[in-house]
Amino acid sequence: MANLKEIRNRISSVKSTMQITSAMKMVSAAKLKKAQDAITAMRPYANKLTELLQNLSASLDGDSGSKFADNREVKKVLLVAITSNRGLCGGFNSNIIKESISLADGQYGTKDVSIVAIGKKGNDILSKKHNVVANHSEVFDDLTFENVASIAENLMERFTEGEYDRIDLVYNRFKNAATQIVTTEQFLPIVPLEGDNSSSGDYIFEPSKVEIVEQLIPKSLKTQLYKAIRDSFASEHGARMTAMHKATDNAGELKDQLTLTYNKARQAAITNEILEIVGGAEALNN
Repeated sequence: MANLKEIRNRISSVKSTMQITSAMKMVSAAKLKKAQDAITAMRPYANKLTELLQNLSASLDGDSGSKFADNREVKKVLLVAITSNRGLCGGFNSNIIKESISLADGQYGTKDVSIVAIGKKGNDILSKKHNVVANHSEVFDDLTFENVASIAENLMERFTEGEYDRIDLVYNRFKNAATQIVTTEQFLPIVPLEGDNSSSGDYIFEPSKVEIVEQLIPKSLKTQLYKAIRDSFASEHGARMTAMHKATDNAGELKDQLTLTYNKARQAAITNEILEIVGGAEALNN
């Protein structure tokens, strides 16, 4: 059994760890509220804009905007893996990395697959065995629509120039603080609504369909990427808050076990001392 000093040092170490994890939990909880409000407010707008785009894309034949809906043979695929710059958030990053590797080696195993990493954690792991063509980790330093729009413009340019035939987003979609859903979403080419779900005939285009397409499609794609990164950002803080909560609970249980062990060891030491004193007194009496 470890001596009392060693156990006291371990208890002190666990208490320090509890203070750190508890503080990180509270910081993530505060950041989560702001990030959750942002993605909750944005989703209705982004979803409606995507719906309009899908309806409109059903009638893009011959228009200038059809370059974004060009469903050519898929030979080159670009995966946009959205992770975080920091760890200590449970399986948040590893789930995206696993999904990206699964897509690259499985579904697109026969294709030429490249990866754009948004987040240091994804870039560090994926760059070891896969072709990471760009890393945009700096976007989390100042997460604004303008900064994300520049990334979206680069992706659109890569697609329209024929560098890639399909671009997918891989990210964690925020559901609640404890649940993040790994999502793979087609970014380009645009997916039109099929069959009876398309209602492009209900729209009256003013000034013209071509001008609307030129403005609406790029804006919708930028919004789609911004929503995905915002979803991932909120999911990161939710995952970190949950992970730190569990870590704090586990540290508390370990502290209780160590305290019990310490008390037992201390009681045993006291008992031994009493036995030695009693034994010495008996020897003197004899």
